[in-house]
Amino acid sequence: MRAAIAAKTLRTDRWWLAPLITVIGLGGWVAYATVRVFMHDFYWVEQYHYLTPFYSPCITDRCIPEAAHFGTYLPGWWIIPEAAFSLPFLLLFRLTCYYYRKAYYRAFWMSPPACAVPDGHKTYSGETRFPLIFQNAHRYAFYAAAIISVINTYDAILAFHSPEGFGFGLGNVILVGNVVMLWAYTISCHSCRHIAGGRLKHFSKHPMRYRFWTFVSKLNVRHMQLAWITLGTLALTDFYIMAVSAGWFSDLRFIN
Repeated sequence: MRAAIAAKTLRTDRWWLAPLITVIGLGGWVAYATVRVFMHDFYWVEQYHYLTPFYSPCITDRCIPEAAHFGTYLPGWWIIPEAAFSLPFLLLFRLTCYYYRKAYYRAFWMSPPACAVPDGHKTYSGETRFPLIFQNAHRYAFYAAAIISVINTYDAILAFHSPEGFGFGLGNVILVGNVVMLWAYTISCHSCRHIAGGRLKHFSKHPMRYRFWTFVSKLNVRHMQLAWITLGTLALTDFYIMAVSAGWFSDLRFIN
């Protein structure tokens, strides 16, 4: 029980700084991503086969045919994103991620904003009622995120292209770096760690799964950092491809 004191908190440090930075960081990224998703343009560089992850897989009939690697199945209404197949699952994976839950619970809901600072809500029902009960879908969203990471990997490989055949440029470095970071974030997920070894009673009988569990556990320690890094790499990848596609500058080519 909280002590009967008149002050909201006795903390004298800048406890509000971390939640504020989270609000600015997540809020800014969501604003940028929303604008880009509904621009419906500047997502494909035909010359080098660069496709931004914000539009992959491109499945509306508004998609440029060369960018629709898996076919078009949805109408091109402005309200439907080109990546309507992947975006809902990626959003669910991020929203239900254990780190992001901690981040936006504290920053946006003030529940609580910091240690030794009272909750911004009078009551709390946990994650057993609508809509927070959907937080339990994280383990299932992980499988979808893994499949989408495979698609992003395919896009990055396909981008080693030039009018002369094989090609390599700065865009490839950015695309591959983004994919590597996305895989690191995805498999460092707590659900992946549990899938790898959570139900094993004897690690000695499953040496391969034990090695993978050990690897995932090491990445899991960096899950928070990877969560932020991948927001950065996603935005950088999308912005670079948008800029090249719009003709703001040319791709820096190393080979062809």
